[in-house]
Amino acid sequence: ELKSEKLVNKVGGKFKLTALVQKRLGELMQGGRPLIKDIEGKSMLEIVIQEILQDKITIDDGVSPEPAEKKEKN
Repeated sequence: ELKSEKLVNKVGGKFKLTALVQKRLGELMQGGRPLIKDIEGKSMLEIVIQEILQDKITIDDGVSPEPAEKKEKN
């Protein structure tokens, strides 16, 4: 099984994986601490992937896409 397939299956689909990665990358870019120890030489994306593979973060942590706001027409 390819690593990408493993990631998709682990979180329950490509859309959920994308939402989780996007949310976590944002947290790291704003100064969030990595949840894995071996980060030297790794990009932020590689850190997020390792966090998912090591079950440090999951889609159940409340990470979900923002619902689209419905605009009412007057």
